[in-house]
Amino acid sequence: METQLALGTEEGFQLAQEIYEQGGHSKVYAVITLTSPLVADLSKGDPIFFVDGTAISTNAYSGASAGDTVIEIKYATSDDQDTYVGCRVGALPEWDQLTSGCFGVSEIISVNGVSYTSNTYDVANDNKAGRTIQGFSTSADSKQLTTSQDCPGCPYKEFKKFYDYYGSSTYADEYVTAALDGTATSFSRGLGDADFSKYGFDGRKEGAKRGSVYLNVYMYVLREFEDAIDDCTDDEYDQNHGAAHAWDEGVAFYTGSLEGTNGAGSGKLLHALADKRCANYKTCGNDGDEVEGISKINYLLGNQFIIGQNALLTYNCGAVRPIVDRIADLMSVPMIQGTLRYAYKVDVQGGVEKEKAEGAVFMAAVIPRVHDCNPADAAIIYENMKIGAASTDHKKVKIAFERNYDCMGVNGALVGGLFNRATNAYYVGAEPKQDSSVTCGSNGNGLAISLGSDAVAVALVLALCVIIICGFFYILMRSGKSSLPLYGKIHPIEVK
Repeated sequence: METQLALGTEEGFQLAQEIYEQGGHSKVYAVITLTSPLVADLSKGDPIFFVDGTAISTNAYSGASAGDTVIEIKYATSDDQDTYVGCRVGALPEWDQLTSGCFGVSEIISVNGVSYTSNTYDVANDNKAGRTIQGFSTSADSKQLTTSQDCPGCPYKEFKKFYDYYGSSTYADEYVTAALDGTATSFSRGLGDADFSKYGFDGRKEGAKRGSVYLNVYMYVLREFEDAIDDCTDDEYDQNHGAAHAWDEGVAFYTGSLEGTNGAGSGKLLHALADKRCANYKTCGNDGDEVEGISKINYLLGNQFIIGQNALLTYNCGAVRPIVDRIADLMSVPMIQGTLRYAYKVDVQGGVEKEKAEGAVFMAAVIPRVHDCNPADAAIIYENMKIGAASTDHKKVKIAFERNYDCMGVNGALVGGLFNRATNAYYVGAEPKQDSSVTCGSNGNGLAISLGSDAVAVALVLALCVIIICGFFYILMRSGKSSLPLYGKIHPIEVK
């Protein structure tokens, strides 16, 4: 998608939109038309065999009824990222497709013990992707908003803030689609609209590329953590593997497949964003005072991911709600940093369309949280950062954010200040929020305690740090975790 957008042509944007809508890499399946109808109902997950000498074993991607002639067959996946599936087509351009592992034409297929042959099947057109970036948003009504048997916890807490602001459950898709089409959104409540007809390819590219991650993927990460709460039960240990599976999916969507086992890779998703912004705001490292390395936010989130997983696996369902709330607070910090950074670039450093568009997307990903705290401050930020803003005043944006840090569950020390490496100092007017808060080491709670000169207060902070760290390792030992990769011992999963 990035490659197509970078072409800066209408054709490139059209191809990017097809990838956004149709995918190509995730939940891959084939659509096969049989020469004779099914003699019995087919349920999702039923075993299917290809009798081609290799006896490929897979299962049904979806159900079908007796008499149907069209079935959808899921491709098996492996745990190896480079070779996890041998068939990738969807809407991918031809040079990016992989067809060596696609099902062949006219193969004999055994379904529930009955043999069939395929009638019409074309490798290039009949291999689809079941998961798309667009789908993260278009499924939001049933998966994040409307209470049902499948979503007993709906409406989900964080999503509700965004729905209340934009007035649409598909706000993310509407935003990205407007950027791809070069049109304007028309959210029902008159808040947060973005008019991409004012921009050329440079601005539209940022809206589509960054909006896909900061709006679509961002909220779906939180959706998976909420789903884990819905699936959690404190009755029997064995019943919580589904909840832990959903939790692992949230971690997977936050991190992406390119970060490697230690987070030092070159990713495209939210983990990578946090690491980029910490380099701008001098909040990298375990103590949050470096300009390179893994961000303090990712260290804190890593702790929350592990603690949440262990709470689920030890059927401590009540402990998960505050963990998800804390994750939501921490995930918003890079969005605040991004908004402030591009406000400064536009206001002070002469930023043009690209920088204005980047700032607008960051703002769109966090403004509902500000509005939930203070609509007047949200309006100040929006008017300064929106597409087509008459002017941008970094100072006003910064103050409006800072007035709401407490309400948003954000510690100013975690946001930091815009740092100039050349002068080894903060940019004038972009310094960290000045207060007496201190972030306690690498604990998972981002603990902020006001300090004066009282040595007793300092001792209390240190004691609390020790208690939290000891408690964290106690949880790990209770759950038998001894060797932790990027975010702990995350279960090997096929993301459903």
